[in-house]
Order: sequence, then C-alpha cells, then structure tokens
Amino acid sequence: MKFLVTGAAGQLGTDVVAHLADTDHEVDGRDRAMLDISDATAVDRALAATKPDVVINGAAFTAVDRCENEVDVATAINEHGVRHLARACARHETHLIHISTDYVFDGTLDRPYREDDTTNPQSVYGRTKLAGERAAFDELGDDATVVRTSWVCGEHGNNMVKLVIRLAAGDTPLAFVDDQRGCPTFTADLAPSLVALAEQRPGGVVHLTNSGAVSWYEFVRATLTASGHDPDRVRPISTAELDPPRPAPRPANSVLDDVRWRALGHRPMRDFREPLSELVERL
Repeated sequence: MKFLVTGAAGQLGTDVVAHLADTDHEVDGRDRAMLDISDATAVDRALAATKPDVVINGAAFTAVDRCENEVDVATAINEHGVRHLARACARHETHLIHISTDYVFDGTLDRPYREDDTTNPQSVYGRTKLAGERAAFDELGDDATVVRTSWVCGEHGNNMVKLVIRLAAGDTPLAFVDDQRGCPTFTADLAPSLVALAEQRPGGVVHLTNSGAVSWYEFVRATLTASGHDPDRVRPISTAELDPPRPAPRPANSVLDDVRWRALGHRPMRDFREPLSELVERL
C-alpha cells in the first residue's frame, strides 16, 4: 500500500515513516513545512498528487497548556485540519488513520476507559481533539479509524523521559504528581501497531497504549531507575500542589482499555518498562 504520513517530523510521525521505510509499503512523509493540514487546498493537492491508500495523521497542536490561550490555532489544526484531511480522503477513496488522545475523557471514571465510554473533555486541547474525531467520522464514516493513545514518548521530540533524564543530571529536587494515572506509550511500539491497523482498516475508535498503568510519579521513578539514577530522588505531590498550577486541567484517570485492539486479533502492547529501557539506552 501507499501511505501519506502527516506531521512526519514529529515524535510519532518520524517513527511511523521510519517503520514504513522498512516494510514493503510505500511512504510519503510530509512535515508541516511540506503540508499544513489547516490549508484545505494544500491538503487536497497533496492527496491528488500522492494518491495514497492510507493517510496516517500525526499532525496536531499538542501543547496542552498553550491551547488554553491559542484556541484558534488549536481549532485550526486539531479540528479543521482533520476535516480537510477527511474530505480529501473521501474524494480520493483513501482510508484515514487519525491519532487522538485520552484528553477526550474527563478522567473521573473508576476503571480504564473503553472506546464506547462517554467523552467529556475538560480542556481546549481535549475539546478540539474530540471535534477532530467527529469531523473524521462526519466526512468518512467507517473509512476513518481514530486511534486514541496517551503519554507518548519516543526518541524524537520532547517528552517526559527526556525531561527526567535532563533533570536527573542536575541537583534540582524532583516532585511529580501521584494523582494522575495513565499508560505511557512508546512510539517504537505505537508506530508498527498503527501500520497493522492501517492494513486492516477497521474503522471506528481504537484505544492503543503500552501496558502498565502508573502515576506520573511512578513513571518518573521507573525512568530514573532505567537511566541509572536513584528513584528516591523524586517525591510525590498532588495536582493541587503544583506551583504554578497548570492552565489546562488534566484527567486524573487517563488509563485506556484496548478492548477493540484485542478484538481485532492483536496481542496487548508490551509493558511500558521494556520500551522505556530501550529508549533510555538509545538516548
């Protein structure tokens, strides 16, 4: 198959393009300079020129706190950009794999979130990402597959693993919240899983994360351990103790249940500690 990957210079997009380059598939990766998905004309021209079988949309405005003040930018990319892609995909008979987020939920559920659970985003980021999901389905129906993931980390771009390693090199006291829980997800595992989904083109919503639910505090301890530092350097705090407080509210429960992924015949993605150790070694 021929793939068009948007956001190809991003943390996830870089690994998706690299993985596809090692397969029998053909891949055309476009970063924002090459394709701004908020430009409807540019999107349609790109699909007309490349004629992909599948578009994997890794383009997004993911600066969660900045979204609170830059609503127009977040909307242009996370909602309207997805609609532009979906409309172009419909015109060119292309399947869309769109990457979404745990932030579409309010985080109040007392169990992992399944694909059919009620959404209730509490932040601008979450609302614009949910609007993007709906735009994809409005334009494409079952020719769109929305993949919700969480706490993404990889070799490229900024993420928690890199932050912790950088902080651990100094003597700054470390404190991270222990009342927000989720599943760290590593692009080295997520990228090939997205391609596997693209080969199936199931349509609908699929939750996809690495296994192992932890708090941010526990994740930082695991990262310190993996990188050879003392995990007791970090202390737990509550979200209410953050100083300064974060502009965007975070869901307390971000744990996603991969019910549909397993129903499609796939094994759960491995425990996050394995790709964490591998990433630390590469860094």
